[in-house]
Order: sequence, then C-alpha cells, then structure tokens
Amino acid sequence: MTEAIKSKGTGLLGLMWMLGALVPAQAQSTTEVVLHNFAPTTGAYPVVGVIGDSAGNLYGTATVGGTSGQGVVYKLDSAGQYSVLFNFTGGADGGQPYAGVIGDSAGNLYGTTSAGGAANAGVVYKLDRSGQETVLYSFTGGADGFEPLAGLIRDPAGNLYGTATFHGTPCPPVVEGQPPSCGVAFRLDAAGNYTVLYSFTGGADGGIPYSGVICDSAGNLYGTTYAGGTGNVGVVYRLDASGQETVLCSFDGYDGALPFAGVTRNAAGNLYGTTAGGGGAYGDGQGVVYKLDPAGNIAVLYSFPGGADGGDPFAGVIRDAKGNLYGTTYYGGTDNRGVLFELKPQ
Repeated sequence: MTEAIKSKGTGLLGLMWMLGALVPAQAQSTTEVVLHNFAPTTGAYPVVGVIGDSAGNLYGTATVGGTSGQGVVYKLDSAGQYSVLFNFTGGADGGQPYAGVIGDSAGNLYGTTSAGGAANAGVVYKLDRSGQETVLYSFTGGADGFEPLAGLIRDPAGNLYGTATFHGTPCPPVVEGQPPSCGVAFRLDAAGNYTVLYSFTGGADGGIPYSGVICDSAGNLYGTTYAGGTGNVGVVYRLDASGQETVLCSFDGYDGALPFAGVTRNAAGNLYGTTAGGGGAYGDGQGVVYKLDPAGNIAVLYSFPGGADGGDPFAGVIRDAKGNLYGTTYYGGTDNRGVLFELKPQ
C-alpha cells in the first residue's frame, strides 16, 4: 500500500491546495461558477467533496434525495451535464451515503452508506461504469461494526480499508436510547472476505472512529477516534499489518479534544490533523491544528479561540510542498459561519 491511494473525500480542500500553491492568498482573485444545483429529486445535501478522472468528469454522493430519498451517486461530466449513476433505496442496496467515493483504473467506484443493507447498519458498495451496483459487504450492526460514516482506501491488490463508527466487540452493552459506541477498523479483500482488523473498546485504546484511515508503504494504517483514550476525548492510533494497535497520542484537552477528522502524513512520518475542541490555556478552546512526530511528540501548531480566526475545525488539513497547511473551521470568522485558513510552517 502506498500513500498515493489515500482518499479523504476532500475535493474542496484539494482545490484549496492548488490555489494556495499557485498564488499567494492575498493575491487571489477568483470567480465562482455553479456547476450544478442539487434538488430533492436528483440528490440533496452533499456532505463531502468530489473526485475527478483524467477526462474531467467529477463523481460524488448526496446524502439524501433521489427517487427514494435515500441518496445518490452522481457524475458531472466535463460538459457540465449532471447524471445520477445510482439511486439508493434504503433497502439491501444501502442508503444515506455520508462518505464520498474512490475509483479504480477500470472506472469502478467504491464507497460506503451509513444505513440500509441487510440489517440497516450500512454497506460497502461498488458501482461499475454502467451504474450497476454490487453490495460488497452488508454490516450486521454487531461485532463487525455499525454505521460506516467515512470513506474507503484501496490498495494495489484491490483490498479496501475503512472504519465503522460504532459497535464491535468487546464493547459495553448498548444503552436504550443511546447509540452504540466503540467502532471497528476493517479490511474487505478483493474476494469479498471481510475482516475486523481492530475493534475499539471505548477505553484507553479509543472509540467512535468518525474518520477513515490512511496508510504507509509498510502497510500500517493511521486514524483517529472521537472518544476514548486516557482523557476520553479521542486518540490518534496506528494499526500494523497484523492489526496490532498502538495509541500514538491520547488527547488531554489542552492539546486538543474530539477529533472528527483523520490525519495526513508527510514523507518524514509526521502526522497532521485537527480536533474540534480543546486547546487554549485551560483546555476549553475551540479546537486545534496539531502535529504528531514519529516519536509520539505532539505539538499544537495553532489553537483556535473561536473569534474572527475561526473555531471548531471538524474537517482535516492538507499540506503542500512548502509545508503550508490548509483547512476550514465550522464556526468563527467575521460572521461566525466559519473560515478557510492557511497555516505557514513558522
């Protein structure tokens, strides 16, 4: 596996990287062109970004809408023509895709849905070039996981890797009226064999992985959990090829808390990410951007106070060749509706 097969569902952030690398931020002059207006009948409320192919076509998902109201996979061709490749029904085929898609060299698309499937616990699916869906795996909602919210990565052998946000085993019993916790990291091989690589306990090892995973050339996977850890505010973890977990960082609030997003990795092995909360002098800030080196030392690169400079970064960051980081915050800014930010290495 190589870092080239990462998929973070951050089409907008990818565009930010290109713009930031080409011209200084203060010199940018851009014009928006609306390529498509979403509507309930053809897909609505797209949560994630898009991927593109060499022909200039864009592919993505809308969480709801479509013929059954359960979301769609769509294509926007290079001429601006929008088409629905697949309408989810919410039944055995899946429903409500919060994650985006990844592609292979044959033009197939792969993704997850948070609902639907045999147990209404979500599916892993494949769409061929004609829009024919194949459910590669249907979650049971038990030891194999429940409600995958993140996308997938794929290695050269055709294996898919991802996370299911909740459940797994061992895991505390489900409390009525509350969602199951814990979560799993999984592999689905090219033959359709599903393997739980690691089942989070919700304790010191972490729990509730909202984000997916990335990988390195040695086959290690890296990700975050929203909860768990020694402070119960999330961890950064590594899984080796055998599924052995190492907690690289357990957040304590001062260095960040509640990471929704995953991590990105540079050639030196440093990991970069965000937390939606924590930071500040008393650990009660509005989130941080952090760096975690291979020795496990965490550095808060920036702590958001929640004012004009932004707050609550739910999404992750990307990094350009100069070491600049780019991302967004959900709140803050002059109108308290979020900001798009750049962090320079110094």
